[in-house]
Formats: sequence, C-alpha cells, structure tokens
Amino acid sequence: MLLPKKENFSDLFEELADHIERSGLLFAEMLHQYDRADDYVLRLGEVENEADSVTHKIYRKLHKTFITPLDREDLYALVNKMDNIVDMIDTCAERMGLYKIDSPHAMLEDLVRVMNEAIVLVKRLIYDLRRRKENYEAILGNCNRIDELETEGDHILRGSMQLLFEQKTDAIELIKWKDIFERIEDAIDTCRDVSSVVEGMILKYG
Repeated sequence: MLLPKKENFSDLFEELADHIERSGLLFAEMLHQYDRADDYVLRLGEVENEADSVTHKIYRKLHKTFITPLDREDLYALVNKMDNIVDMIDTCAERMGLYKIDSPHAMLEDLVRVMNEAIVLVKRLIYDLRRRKENYEAILGNCNRIDELETEGDHILRGSMQLLFEQKTDAIELIKWKDIFERIEDAIDTCRDVSSVVEGMILKYG
C-alpha cells in the first residue's frame, strides 16, 4: 500500500512572505508620498487580496493533505499569523484615509521602520524553513532579533502616545492617532507571534 506523498508547502509560504514584505514597503512609501495616499491604499488592497488568495490555497492544501511536512496545527497557526500582518497594514492605510489624516506623524515613521525590519526577518525565517536543519542557528537568532524589535516598538508606541497627549487637545484626533499607532504596533506584535511559531517548530523538529 502506497502512503500519500508529503506535500511541499514552502513555495506558498514564501509567496505569502513576499506579499507581507511588499505590503510593509508600500505602506512606508505611502508615508513618504502622502499626496498619493489614495493610490497606495488601492495598491495595498490589491496586495491584501493576493495574500488572502495564497492563504486560502494553503488552507485548502492543509485540509486535503494526509501527511504534512510539519505539524498541521503549527502550519495553520503560521499561515494565520502571516496573513494577519498584511490585513493589519491594509486596515491601517484605509483608516488613515477614513480619518482624513492630513500628514503622517514623524513617530509613525519610526514605528513603521521597526515594523519593516521585523517583516524582513519574518521573510528570512520563512525562506530558511525550507532547509531548517542547515539554518537552525540563523533561525533562532532572527527569532531573538524580532523579539528585540517588538520591545523597541513598544517603547516607540509609549513615547508616541505621551507626545500625542501633550500635543493634541482634540479628543477625536487623539483617538484617531491612537488607533493608527496601535495597529502598526499590532503588526509588529504579530511578527513576533510568527517568530514564536517558527521557533517552536524548530525546537520541536530540529
């Protein structure tokens, strides 16, 4: 009796990682070319749709595959967290339009820089999973670095909130900016969640 073959999920996970990176870069570009924000919101929406398509392909493949290369629940958790990063960035861009933000806050750019540094490492983690035994030490090192970036993001968020409360007297404006900053911080937190899933997989399987 022949056992069902093991499916290779690497290509799809790497494609999803590429979409995450593209989303983060587009958002950073939007902040620097904010007079074209509407165009960037549309482009981010397209990337989000493409990421959703890849995510659903992975879900369907996981549902149909008898033998998975790594623990099925780990793969479900990984794809879900990865897709959430793109969703958060897309939603943040939409909110900036909805809230009629005139210009980006300088400290938002600092937070987005940290987010994109974390995204670069998330992409590296996903690509390194293809040869996880060879890349064992590099993967664990990048997981640690993402943890450090998450801490840095927390510090920037706290400093930003303090500055906003000092500068803004309009409660509605405060609520708008708090929402925007926290969504980017959530994206950084989710990068950390991705690294936690990957770290667990590496420690489990070596």
